[in-house]
Amino acid sequence: MDPLAELDRRIADCRACPRLVDWREEVARTKRAAFADQTYWGRAVPGFGPPDARLLIVGLAPAAHGGNRTGRMFTGDRSGDVLYQALYDVGLASRPTAESVDDGLELHGVRVTSPVHCAPPANKPTPGERDTCRPWLVQELRLLRPTLRSVVVLGGFGWQATLPALAESGWDVPRPRPVFGHGVRVPLDGIDLFGCFHVSQRNTFTGRLTPEMLREVLRSAAGLR
Repeated sequence: MDPLAELDRRIADCRACPRLVDWREEVARTKRAAFADQTYWGRAVPGFGPPDARLLIVGLAPAAHGGNRTGRMFTGDRSGDVLYQALYDVGLASRPTAESVDDGLELHGVRVTSPVHCAPPANKPTPGERDTCRPWLVQELRLLRPTLRSVVVLGGFGWQATLPALAESGWDVPRPRPVFGHGVRVPLDGIDLFGCFHVSQRNTFTGRLTPEMLREVLRSAAGLR
C-alpha cells in the first residue's frame, strides 16, 4: 500500500482522545435533521489529496456535520464551499464544490489536512488534543517532504500546531517562532510557509476573509503569480 494511504487508514482508526471520540460518534448517531437519512462517517478524518502534492493546506479540525459526516476534509460544509471554490478558481481543483467522497473532486498538486483529525465540541479542540494528534501531521509532512514546496495554514490554531510539527519533521523553524497573520510568508529550508485567515463562516460572512484574499494566498503559495 502507498505509505500515505496507509497513514490515512491508520488515522481513520485512531481513538486516542476519549472526548473527541465520544463527540464524533454522538454526532454521527443523532445527526442533523437535514442529513437524517445519511450515514455519518463518525471517525477521524484523514487528509485529502495526492501523495506528490507541492502545496499542503492545514486547517483546524473537521466540522461535526461536514467532514465528520462525509469522511473527507472540508467536504459538506460552508467552510469547504469557500475553500474548494477558491482552489477551483485558481486551477488547483477539478470542480468548485465538495459534497461527498464520491463526487469526483480531484486536487491538482494540493493536499488538505488538519492538526486535529476528529470533530471537536464547539469546534474547539484542547491544546492536549492538538498535541496528541501532532504525530499524524508530523508523519504526513515527512511523507510529503520530497515534493512539498509550500504550506498554507488557515488560522492561528493551525499555525501554532504546524510550526512544532514542521520542526519535528526536520525543517529548521526560526526562533522565536514566527507570529501568525494573514499574508505572512516565512521561508524555511526548501519550502515557504503562508498564513491565511481561516475559511470559517465568522471570517467569510464578516468580510474579514474575502474570496480574493484567499485566492491571492493560494496563487502565491502555488507559484501561480
